[in-house]
Amino acid sequence: MDKAGDAGQPAEAQSVTSVLLSGSTYRGLGEQVLSPAEERFERGRRTVGLILAPVLTILFLLLPIQLEPAQHSLAAVLLGVVVLWVCEPVPIPVGGLIGVAAIVVLGVMPPDDVLAPFGSSTVFTFIGAFILAQAMLRHGVARRFAFTILSLPGVGRSAARVIIAFGAITCLLSSVVSNTATVAMLLPTAVGILAVIADLVRKQLPEGAPFDPLRLRVGVALMLMLAYGASVGGLLTPIGSPPNLIGRGLIEEATGQRISFLQWMAMAAPVCVLMFLVLAGVLLLLNRPEINKLSGVEEYVASERAKLGPLSRAEKNTLIAFAVTVGLWVTPGVVALIAGNDSAAYDAISNRLDEGIVAVLGASLLFLLPTDWSKRQFTLTWTEASRIDWGTVVLFGTGIIFGSLLADTELAKTIGEGTAHNLGFTSGVAITVFAIVLAVLVSETTSNTAAAAVVVPIVIPIAVAAGVNPFVPALAATFAASFGFMLPVSTPQNAIIYGSGAVPITKMIRSGVVFDVAGAILIALILPLMIAALGFG
Repeated sequence: MDKAGDAGQPAEAQSVTSVLLSGSTYRGLGEQVLSPAEERFERGRRTVGLILAPVLTILFLLLPIQLEPAQHSLAAVLLGVVVLWVCEPVPIPVGGLIGVAAIVVLGVMPPDDVLAPFGSSTVFTFIGAFILAQAMLRHGVARRFAFTILSLPGVGRSAARVIIAFGAITCLLSSVVSNTATVAMLLPTAVGILAVIADLVRKQLPEGAPFDPLRLRVGVALMLMLAYGASVGGLLTPIGSPPNLIGRGLIEEATGQRISFLQWMAMAAPVCVLMFLVLAGVLLLLNRPEINKLSGVEEYVASERAKLGPLSRAEKNTLIAFAVTVGLWVTPGVVALIAGNDSAAYDAISNRLDEGIVAVLGASLLFLLPTDWSKRQFTLTWTEASRIDWGTVVLFGTGIIFGSLLADTELAKTIGEGTAHNLGFTSGVAITVFAIVLAVLVSETTSNTAAAAVVVPIVIPIAVAAGVNPFVPALAATFAASFGFMLPVSTPQNAIIYGSGAVPITKMIRSGVVFDVAGAILIALILPLMIAALGFG
């Protein structure tokens, strides 16, 4: 770490931050501090995955299933890839790359068509956001943000309050800024908070006791609150998440009923509030912080803030790049609030200020804003920037590829329609529950945007064929598409958080399963009541 990043930081905080700056998300058993029991479990999990993934893929290929050849091969490969992701016998990005290679070898689609989605704007959002986060960590800006949040009245007295307050901030921001951009903005602050709390945890351990800052329960709770809070908050407005706009447009086209901005918020607010309460309660129960009462933290925070001193030139430049990026990310949402998200002005602004382009433009400023012009030194060097977590970029890129293949081969449509036909749905309630479950399951193996684009068009004709108004099941599927919590590839924000290295895949799966079920139940119970109260459906 450079001098600007080291200034005013205790050795423990420097150690935690340096680990988080390393980009070593996908660590082998020898790279982690594990207890004997944890090591046995990890070794067994990875061994099972190494054997089960190819066996399951081959067996499924040999099954006499009535699917088109491309769909059959894609389904078999996806089964194997999911096992590789869950069991981690190889680094998770490598599991995705193995799947992409297998798809081409099995002739599902030509290589250029398979790899084309890797150029998605979201991939560039990851790259730009990770570079900005690297600068914020390296120059201590994230630490300043962390101390600002910890110094809010009453917040810094317990780890639970810190996590809940941070989650509330995330939810509110993600309602007007995209989920991906929100998490990208707040990740450095979350890392800074984790570094401060990890410092306090380490001080309570006996001298010489093993300590891994990336395996703290409080870190898991904080990071998952950031990712999941963004998913929940993104439901609150039509512009909060891409699936909202996709589902809203398809519903309007199918039913002729337009959902205004305020009507959407009225339907979504109860689901968002209740889900946030569930998130806070369950995350803290499943991941009890090692240290809850942060005794003396207020004095500690005040002392450390004083040590930071005035902003350095590198910090100021980082803040300028960050502010420009956030300002451009927020602009389409502001235009939508003023002119409406179906206006020509919104279309023009949102098309030009694409998230990925804005992210890389903002990151580029770090290489243009000088810290010492006479020596031609700039805010960030490429050597420093290249240490971002490229594994997560690769991972999400392969996730986008699988989502596109599900749609292009019509495998998702085949599964949905076949399930609906075999189950013989005739009631609105059954179709709504089916829509929710299908959307959650699809969003676990691909992005939430792809899930909405795939599932909502399946649900609408099923409802129409059964003589049911498609409004309720289609909107339920739209909401549920954002509730894929279990895997890093489920949403961009999950992937970003996993890229921090502070959330083991097993912890994400355990928490994600609970929230998948909780979200599905809340949508099924609350959303139809709100739709009826507003006179829709």
